[in-house]
Amino acid sequence: MRPAIVKLGGSLAAGPHLKGWLSAIAGEPRAVVIVPGGGPFADAVRAAQAAMGFDDGAAHAMAMTAMAMFARALQSLEPRLRAASSRAAIARALRAGEVPVWAPETMALAARLPETWDLTSDSLAAWLAGELRSPQLVLVKHVSFDGRTIGVDDLAARGVVDPLFPLYLRASGARAFVARPSDHGRLRDGLRRDLFPEIVV
Repeated sequence: MRPAIVKLGGSLAAGPHLKGWLSAIAGEPRAVVIVPGGGPFADAVRAAQAAMGFDDGAAHAMAMTAMAMFARALQSLEPRLRAASSRAAIARALRAGEVPVWAPETMALAARLPETWDLTSDSLAAWLAGELRSPQLVLVKHVSFDGRTIGVDDLAARGVVDPLFPLYLRASGARAFVARPSDHGRLRDGLRRDLFPEIVV
């Protein structure tokens, strides 16, 4: 089973569209894995690092925990979701007809990925797409685009994705797309007919 990956940015936490995305993903017949952002929990890590001065290694581990916290919050909002921290747990949830929400600490920390804020949940979503051999990756972003495609390096230069995202997307082999927060009603057609703007490498 090769699931699509949908990355829900933490900025959706304070907006009106989060539950729409969760409902659309939970109702999607094909296999989907959600990668959560860090949301307000990651913001708290950044603020604490600025105040306390702990290093990026500690901040990286805390940011993984922040994503896991957001994953559990999403699960509480939609009962068809299941927090999953390993490849085996993801597979079990998919076989049970549930939607895995990835809690990244176990897999990401074991992989010894760069311990830097240059690697955020966007790069982690691309990395997971490679690990699961996912054919599609959809990033839900508060940004508008002209045209049907946008270059991955342009996205990184604009700060829409983190600086390491182009590297991990190229390595993943997945086709990547960008959706707006209000696009949850188009998810099914977006996955099947490539309706969302494509990120080209």
